[in-house]
Amino acid sequence: MTTHSLGIHPLFKINGNHFNKTELYSVAYSYIKEGEPFEEKIGGFLLDWLNDDYDSIKVQTSGSTGEPKTYFLDKQKMINSALATGKFFKVQEDTTALLCLPADYIGGRMMLVRAMILGWDLDIIEPKSNPLDEVFKTYDFCAMTPFQMDNSLGRLHLIKKLIVGGGAVSENLIGSIQGIPTKVYEVYGMTETISHIAARKLNPTKDNKEKRPFKALPNVSVSQNENNCLVIKAPKILEKELVTNDIVEVLTYKKFFWKGRLDNIINTGGVKIFPETVEKKLQKLITHRFYIAGLPHDSLGEQVVLFIEAPENEKFLSDLKHTIVKLKSLGKYEKPKHIYFVEKFEETDSGKIHRKKTLSKLIS
Repeated sequence: MTTHSLGIHPLFKINGNHFNKTELYSVAYSYIKEGEPFEEKIGGFLLDWLNDDYDSIKVQTSGSTGEPKTYFLDKQKMINSALATGKFFKVQEDTTALLCLPADYIGGRMMLVRAMILGWDLDIIEPKSNPLDEVFKTYDFCAMTPFQMDNSLGRLHLIKKLIVGGGAVSENLIGSIQGIPTKVYEVYGMTETISHIAARKLNPTKDNKEKRPFKALPNVSVSQNENNCLVIKAPKILEKELVTNDIVEVLTYKKFFWKGRLDNIINTGGVKIFPETVEKKLQKLITHRFYIAGLPHDSLGEQVVLFIEAPENEKFLSDLKHTIVKLKSLGKYEKPKHIYFVEKFEETDSGKIHRKKTLSKLIS
C-alpha cells in the first residue's frame, strides 16, 4: 500500500486528521499565515514538497562541521530514504510518530516525508529541549537530538522506538537509558545522505562486550579509503560514492565503528589523537559542556587542550587535573596539557558547539 511517488499515503495523518494532497496545501498555508514560528517552517517545507514544478528540495546543513552549506536534494531520493527507514526500523503504515525536531534541517524534514510516504499518524509539537514534558500518550517512533533525550529521560517510556542523531551520544547518557523499555538507536548520517544511512542500538548494552557497530540501512554499503575515512555507496540516495571526513573502522560492507572527524585530528609529537575518543573518556568527570582541541606547540607540533564551558573554579580545576593524571584509560599523549574555562562556546544555528569558531575566538 506504500506509495513510491510524490502522492500522499491514504493513511497519512497530522495530529489525528487525514489529509489528501489538496487538503495538505491548505494546512501548509494555514501554518504559514497563522502558525507558530516552528509551524511556519513546516508549512514552507510542505509547500515545496507538494510543488510538482520542482523535483528537488533546498536544505541547509547545521554547520557543526564547518560553514553551513546548501544542498538540493532529489525528492525521489528522499522517498527512497524514507522507505529504507521504514524497512530497517519496521515502522510501516499506521505507525504513530512524534515530530519534535525543527523543520529547518534534514532530521525534521525527513520525519514529515516518512509520515507522508509510509502512512504514519504524525503528531507535531514545538521543538524544544524537553519535548515530552507535555506529552501524555505513547508513540511507536520518534527522532530526537541527544540534548532532547537527556532532558526527557523520565518520560522516554512513552516512545517505543527512538532514533537519536545530530551529535554524539555520551557514555553517561547511554548509561542512563539502560533498563528502560524504549528501544534507542544512535543514527549516523548527514544532510548529503538525506539523514541517516546507518544505526546502532544503544540499549540494552551487551555485558563485557565491545559497543555495537553501526549497521547500514537497506541498499547502503560502506568501505574506507587510504585515510581510513568512511566511503558510502547508496545508489538510491546518492548520485555517486560519498567520501566523508569521518575516520572509521570498517568491519564488513554493512558494519563499521565511528572513531572521529579527520579535520579534528590532533598530531602531537607524531601521534594522532582523536578528540572524540578523549572526550568519551572524560565524560564521567565533567558535567559541563566541554571539548578537546589541538593548539600549536613548538616541539610537539600540536598539544592537546581541554575547553570547559563554565566559570573558572580553582578547586574544580585542581581536582580535575589530579584525576586526569591518574586516569589509566588516557594515553600519555591524550592527557590535556592545559585546561581552559570558557564563559560561552560559539554555537551553530541548531545549538551544537562550533569547535572551530570557539577556538578561533579564543586564540584571537
